[in-house]
Amino acid sequence: MDIIEQAAKRLEELRRAGVELPGESAASASGETSAAKLGAGATAPLAGQGTVHSRRIDLDMGVLTAHGILTPDSVRSQLGDEMRVIKRPLLHNVAGKGAAPVKDANLIMITSALPGEGKTFMAANLAISIAMELDRTVLLVDADVARPSLPEVFGFDEEKGLLDALTDPTLDLSQVLLRTNIEKLSVLPAGTPHPRATELLASDAMNQLLADMARRYHDRIIIFDSPPLLVTTEARALAMHMGQVVLVVKAESTTHAEVKNAIAAIESCPVKMAVLNKTTGHVDGHGYGYGYGYGYGYAAKSDASASAARP
Repeated sequence: MDIIEQAAKRLEELRRAGVELPGESAASASGETSAAKLGAGATAPLAGQGTVHSRRIDLDMGVLTAHGILTPDSVRSQLGDEMRVIKRPLLHNVAGKGAAPVKDANLIMITSALPGEGKTFMAANLAISIAMELDRTVLLVDADVARPSLPEVFGFDEEKGLLDALTDPTLDLSQVLLRTNIEKLSVLPAGTPHPRATELLASDAMNQLLADMARRYHDRIIIFDSPPLLVTTEARALAMHMGQVVLVVKAESTTHAEVKNAIAAIESCPVKMAVLNKTTGHVDGHGYGYGYGYGYGYAAKSDASASAARP
């Protein structure tokens, strides 16, 4: 399949999802399709073609530390230990060492029932912690397309990203990835807002993009900072593609009914881990911390915990 055929196929998938492509109305009026505009000898690269390079951003380690985010040069800390406890079962599933095989185990979504429960904080720290593994690379995707938070956490301007890669079949993934000065960690911004974001995240184009993300690096873990499950529809659409979901629950705030409804919304995901954030009781001798539990086809009750309260 040549470059024009690939672009035409991608465009047709987007049309079936009901997505109106930029400039398509004008092109239709003139009898010219977006794919045809590429023409013979087109130079716009597709996945795996051309010599497009991602942009590099330098994260300020001092600012990250001030905001409670892990850095590779951090001294051993309670937060670091917590992330090790939380990431280990996720990585075991990726390696096929869990209780049962997990399809697409390297696709991990971090979400919550409601806003303000700490999902972005969890996603950022978990991504950096996994990037510190000797044999893993990490792509952190800002999939909270309505309210992106990673630009503020990591200190970069809003850029083209996920939604642009889904709507523009000529845009190579490398053109929107941001490499960082944390070895083995890259970031994919949310991208340009789109009124049909839910349909885009549920589309065949999303399936192809995920396959492209995973194919480029065999050791890559892809972590998605997702919207909250109970206030948007994007998170439910995204969950359909995931192998593992981490549900962040704010202690003494999120109700049992809200947690139950959130879990029901991701029922199709093979593995669901619940992480309790901002605990205020004394667990295992600590005053604050994360508690967690995980299972296959269900969210297990928390049976272990670590320390340190985090937003």
